[in-house]
Formats: sequence, C-alpha cells, structure tokens
Amino acid sequence: MARIEDYALIGDTQTAALVRRDGSIDWLCVPRFDSDACFAALLGDERHGRWAMSALAPVREVRRRYRQDTVVLETDMTTDEGVLRLVDCMPPREGQPTLVRMAEAVRGSAGIRLELAPRFGYGASRGWVRVEGRSAVILCGPEALRLTSPVELREEPGGVSADLVLHEGERAGFCLDWYPSSGPAPAPSDPGPAIEQAGRWWHGWASTCRQAGPWREPVIRSLLTLKALTYAPTGGVVAAATTSLPERLGGKRNWDYRFCWLRDATFTLYALMVSGFHAEARAWRDWLVRAVAGEPEAMQNVYGPAGERRLTEIEIAWLPGYEDSRPVRIGNAATSQFQLDVLGEVLDCLHQARRSGLGTDPAAWRLEQALIEHLAKVWREPDEGIWEIRGDRRRFTYSRVMAWVGLDRAVRAVRRFGLPGPAERWARIRDEIHAEVCRQGFSERRQSFVQSFGSEELDASLLLLPMVGFLPPGDPRVRGTVLAIEGELLEQGLVRRYRTGSGVDGLPAGEGAFLPCSFWLADCYHLLGRTEEARALFERLLDLRNDVGLLSEEYDTSARRLTGNFPQAFSHVAMVNTARNLAHENGPARHRRGP
Repeated sequence: MARIEDYALIGDTQTAALVRRDGSIDWLCVPRFDSDACFAALLGDERHGRWAMSALAPVREVRRRYRQDTVVLETDMTTDEGVLRLVDCMPPREGQPTLVRMAEAVRGSAGIRLELAPRFGYGASRGWVRVEGRSAVILCGPEALRLTSPVELREEPGGVSADLVLHEGERAGFCLDWYPSSGPAPAPSDPGPAIEQAGRWWHGWASTCRQAGPWREPVIRSLLTLKALTYAPTGGVVAAATTSLPERLGGKRNWDYRFCWLRDATFTLYALMVSGFHAEARAWRDWLVRAVAGEPEAMQNVYGPAGERRLTEIEIAWLPGYEDSRPVRIGNAATSQFQLDVLGEVLDCLHQARRSGLGTDPAAWRLEQALIEHLAKVWREPDEGIWEIRGDRRRFTYSRVMAWVGLDRAVRAVRRFGLPGPAERWARIRDEIHAEVCRQGFSERRQSFVQSFGSEELDASLLLLPMVGFLPPGDPRVRGTVLAIEGELLEQGLVRRYRTGSGVDGLPAGEGAFLPCSFWLADCYHLLGRTEEARALFERLLDLRNDVGLLSEEYDTSARRLTGNFPQAFSHVAMVNTARNLAHENGPARHRRGP
C-alpha cells in the first residue's frame, strides 16, 4: 500500500481527489467533500474503487510537481521507452464536478493502461456500465459518471478500460463527469483548454498573496491547499479531504475530518488576512456566524461544509481501512461534545476580524453577546477539551484559558470599538478566570501549567498561552511550561499533544507527533528570543512535507512517515502563521491572537 506522502491533492473548491505517485486516483467524494466516495481504494485496495492510469512498461523513476502556484498536478514517469507525463486537475466548478486527465509522451513513446473502476457508497457497490465507443456511462442509484475518451473503451465488470500508445509530442485527454442520474449529462469539457483555464484560475488567485520572506514557496503551497479545502458556496474550510487515515498505523484513532471545525477559525482567518486574502477571510467569518446562529447552548464545535449540524458517526465494516487501521468512520461524534474552548475561539475569531478591518455586523455582535453571556455561565464546567477526548470530562486548563480569551475580547470590543455591553462585569469574570487558571492550572512541583486542574500531566496546547495574550512570553511560568513540554512531550525534535498512555482520552495509547503543536513550539522559541532554535525547528518541519509540499496531521517518528488525515488544513495554517512570525527579524512578532 502507498504511504500517505505518496499522494497529491487536486480539487475544485467543493471537493477533492487524491492522486498516487503511480497515477492511480484512490480517493474521490462527489459532489462535496463529505459526500460518499466513489473511489475508496485509499481505505482498502483496488476492489474499493479507483481510476488508474499508468505506463505499461516498468517505471524506473517518478517525478511530480504542481504547476507553479496552482493545484494542477504533473507526474513524469520514466521508462526504458521514454517519459510519460500525466497532468491531473479538477477545474474550479461552474456546474457539476469534472476530473480531467491528460497523458503526454514527453520523450520517446509511452504505452498506457487506463482502468476506471468506481465503487459507489464508499466502495460498496458496482455501477451499471454502458459503453458507446469513446464514451462510457456508469450508473448507480442517484449517481452517474461519464468518461469521455479519445480512444475506444472496453467494458469491464463495474467499469471500463483502454490501452493506447503515444509517440513523442502526442497527448490524449480524458474527462470524468459526475452528475445526478435523474438528469441529463453535462456537455463534455475539452481537456486541454480545461487544464489551461484551471491553471490560470489558480495562478491568478495565488498572485494576490502578500506574503514575503524567505519561505514564499511553502507558504504559497499551504495557502493553495487551504483554498482547495474551502467549500466555495459557503466559505467553510474543511479540516482535511479524507476520513479515517490513522493517527497510529493499525490503530483505532481514525476520524472523519471532512468537516469544518470552529476551533480552527482564528488560526485560519489570521493566515488568510495576513496573506492578503480578505475575501476568503470574510467568507470564513460569515460562514462562522451563520453556522453558530441560534441558542448558545446548542452551538457545536464542528459543522458540515454548508453549516449542517447532523454529522452522525457510523463505522463502515466493508472497508478494511488504511493499512488495516480499523474502524473506518463516517461522520463525527464530536458534534455532541461540550468543548468550552470553542466559545473562546469563536469570540477571538470575530475580534480578530474586527481588528483586521473586516468590520462589525450588528447581527454578529448580538450573537457574540449571547455567546459571551453563555460563556460567563459555563466556564467552570468540565468539558472534553481541545483534543475531543472520549473519556471523562475534565476541567482542562486550556479550555479555561480560552474562556478567559473570550471574555477578554468582549471587553476589548466594548472599550476599543465602542460596541454596547457590560464591560466592567465581563472584566470581573475575566479576571476571576485568570486567577483560577493560575491557581489551579499551574503545578508548583513541575513549575509548569498542566493539562487539567489537579493533574500533573502536560499538554502541548499550553504552548498557546503567550500567543493568546494570557501571560507575557517572559513570565517564568511560561518559560517553565515550555521547558517541561520540551522535557516530556518532545520526541526526536517534534511535539506530542500529551501522554496518550495516561488514559485521559479513553482510547488505546499511541499516536504520532502532532505537527501544529510542533509549529507552536517554534513560535514559542521565537517569542522567548530563541530564534535560531525556532528557525531550525521550522526548517525541520518543512522537511517533513512530501515531494509536492503537503502535510498530514501527524508524523510517526519511528516509522519516519506522515500519519493522520491528509492534507491537513490545521498543519498548513500553522505553517503560514509560523513563517510570518519568524520573518520578523527585529524581535518576536506580535502573534496573530494577541489582544
């Protein structure tokens, strides 16, 4: 089975596909990120659906890249007969989703085998196939796929195949269109112009980026990845394009990340704003306001791409999972959890939007006031915390810190922006939270903040304390926390979230290093004046990207490979923000979440 880093992303800002190094598209959900997959070989094998396109001759070398500042993928396969180039993209959508593939003999000749074998419903069902020369339609219930080909197609059980030979300079384009089976098929696209148009669209978007500094290439690639993970009709940003890629190979920590997490809101908004993408930042802010509208008690921490609330979690028995990592989960039960920190994250995001010039919507401020009053009532309650534990609720320190952030930003909204509200009362509650966190969330023995009140466990989320303005970077308690995390949660230079063997999360122990936390440590190093160490860690993290610049959620330091869902928006957001912080040569940059 291919490693996670062997995949590259293509997408149309409503869904995405994963393309393997050998030319097999092993994951595609249509028409949305969270729709059923028609290619699910990623979580099984070729029996569960894929679109393979490969050289007939043995491949000696594979090189691939994105066309500059685009999400158009080029893969060069070298054989003894020549060089075959595959160009893959999903043009930004105007109607139904389309997947375009172009094969070209760059040098010599290239024999090519095409095998299209969709399996609808996450690999469960073959479709009914109808082939008419160079066109084929595959139907299954409400869905239909149509392949348009420059060569004759052969019918196979539940799919089609074809063989062709290209000579130097020749090329052949293929289009796969998805559409509702009850309606007419869309007009087929011309592959060449479709690829060129997609390239212009992505390049034009990236050209507006304001990011400067020594890390332009990884920053632009991260921003393009975030754009590709954006559900364009609403502005929501999904956490990843996949479900159930394991945090530990062969383990049970397998979750569905094809949804929008409120916790990521401030991180994402800041990354977009500082890079000059104000329209995307405003769309994300507006999605956030719509998603959480209603009673504060009913606010969830995660929603569907269009703001859907029902994300029922089920397990799919017929998929064996990535490298036998079971179960495969669809949906996410975290919607039913109480995560106190999310209230603070939402309020912080809306405050940062005002600070950045996105303006204030009176309706949004009324919503904020309701969230603030709710936060003032519930901040003492135990919760499942930032890591969405499936064990007993606890009084997590980070959750209380973010409650402080929510009240602090509310006070500043009144005093700085003149918005109506009882700032003095909110300030008293804010100060009470701060005192309690410092009293109960700090271990004198460890000289460090700890994971939850009364525990001695560490948690990498506490690296964010100086970045949200809870304490200044030079405070001895901040320095002590960083030192403690270095001593206990650092493994081969990368940061683990917490000790999974403690049993706090109610799951079997074991996971990889969490890449966003590793970026946060680099931020802390920089804030503490340890700039050389910050840069060294940042460069180490850049080296973990795959050959086309993508990161997953975690990294297995023993197996030396990426783990977790892929590509992970949180990792790429953290990369953008850390690159900006480190670009400030004259001392620590003011972090994106400071007051």
